[in-house]
Amino acid sequence: MKNILITGGAGFIGSNFINYLLSGRDDISIVNLDKLTYAGNLENLAGAETSKNYTFIKGDICNCDLVEYIFRKFDINHVINFAAETHVDRSILGAEIFYRTNVIGTNVLLEAAKKFNAEKFIQISTDEVYGSLGAEGLFSEKSSLSPNSPYSASKTGADLMVLAYHHTYGLPVVITRCSNNYGPFQFPEKLIPLMIINALKGKKLPVYGDGLNVRDWIYVLDHNKAVELVLEKGKPGEVYNIGAGCEMKNIEIIKLILSILDKPENLIEFIADRPGHDRRYAIDSSKIRKELGWKPVFEFNEAIQKTVEWYLKNNVWWEHIVNGQYRSYYKLQYGESLSK
Repeated sequence: MKNILITGGAGFIGSNFINYLLSGRDDISIVNLDKLTYAGNLENLAGAETSKNYTFIKGDICNCDLVEYIFRKFDINHVINFAAETHVDRSILGAEIFYRTNVIGTNVLLEAAKKFNAEKFIQISTDEVYGSLGAEGLFSEKSSLSPNSPYSASKTGADLMVLAYHHTYGLPVVITRCSNNYGPFQFPEKLIPLMIINALKGKKLPVYGDGLNVRDWIYVLDHNKAVELVLEKGKPGEVYNIGAGCEMKNIEIIKLILSILDKPENLIEFIADRPGHDRRYAIDSSKIRKELGWKPVFEFNEAIQKTVEWYLKNNVWWEHIVNGQYRSYYKLQYGESLSK
């Protein structure tokens, strides 16, 4: 039996991963440790809560005593660290919480994993640690780390600490670095849900700069399957890039969303670019494909349609976020375009 501590499991990717694992396996037991900050939502895990193999604990990964208690009580032998402050805009407004959660919190988990002889520690990272690409080329696992925002710098620091625990103490760690995710339960501050919700409400769609920034997109379920393979087959000390090879300009995605929703393009509103905005990310995922046999299943056009449909059907889920705790931050960043 794999007794897995999943941190940040009430967030977007973590909750999708828990739901995915519990839907197909009975050889695992999951403890979900989540602080339930603004982006954590237990509604994402309504199905998981009925499983005998699932336990939720509200708490902070920086709490050493709590983390050690969980390891002892639940005989944890695997860790998957999804917990992180992730939004670049928020990191620009205030970087300290990013350092605390992403670096110090990761170190607390590493110490506990070392103390209790964990069989595997998986660090969920991001392609943003590599910095920005020019018009050509791909990030490989051997690319230099060159973060350009407080968020990506904090994730880089965490990655280096994870690798240090492998080289210094022999802790069996694996790092995954994924491209941009999209799908159900994604918090409305991110590009795709933000644009869907604004379009549905007939509000302006704020687009940074010229909208030509390029990202490599992956449907969250494809990411889930990759992490599961890393859990089963990932080699300690290795880094695996996870990407679907789907590069798109921001403005292309926004226009596609408007087309799906039959909304006019005059809703698009170009705004001042954010500081340090990376121009292009793109992932070389050949390593995980060759070594672990992973490949993405979902085509972008199919999966973005599924994503739009999910937000159409689950308006109650996002309306309380938009109309409640998120409004003040949104207005600070983007004005009134989603405030009602």
